Amino acid sequence: MARQRTIYFILTGLIIILGLLSRKYSVVPLWVGDVLWATMIYFMLRFFYVQSTIRNIAVVSIIICYAIEFSQLYKAEWINSLRHTFFGRMVLGETCLWGDLVSYTAGILIGVVIDRLAFRRRA
Repeated sequence: MARQRTIYFILTGLIIILGLLSRKYSVVPLWVGDVLWATMIYFMLRFFYVQSTIRNIAVVSIIICYAIEFSQLYKAEWINSLRHTFFGRMVLGETCLWGDLVSYTAGILIGVVIDRLAFRRRA
């Protein structure tokens, strides 16, 4: 279990770095950052809930990602002020885009595939 946590921690860190780099270079399409963000959410949850099933983590990840996306429809002044900070923009986003839901779903599926390949039981 400690080995798995270490791997999930390293994967999360690498994904954060890749995600930040994807926002720095304009040649990278914006959806790439959204895919990486959802994959990061998946591996962060796997880090904290190693014993949970892949299915449960995938479901909770998709709920979190979709909830944050739908929260962007809420436009109160206090949350808009938060969204205009770097941290708020990276975590909460600014504009609800329905295409982001596809990116989040793809990111979580990528996380599931990586997870299954990394921890496949050997016969």
